Amino acid sequence: MAELYLPSTLPPLFPGLPRRLEIEAATVQQAIDRVDEQWPGFRNRLCEPGPAIRRHINVYVDRERAGLDTALDARSRVDVIAAISGG
Repeated sequence: MAELYLPSTLPPLFPGLPRRLEIEAATVQQAIDRVDEQWPGFRNRLCEPGPAIRRHINVYVDRERAGLDTALDARSRVDVIAAISGG
């Protein structure tokens, strides 16, 4: 199973959502969809309609920048990182 690591800003929005999950999925999109099945609204926090990853969200699979169609294997590490902006 792939390991999904979430930023500290997401779990408080979804009661019971851990920062690290083991998930069985073939792609990043499927991983997001699987989490959304258990915590509705999760997908909307990460993805734009279309579908596309939101501008302020970065996803990495095994340290490489990833998109929704990026393939996962059983040992993949998926890191979701929320960009920080200010001014």
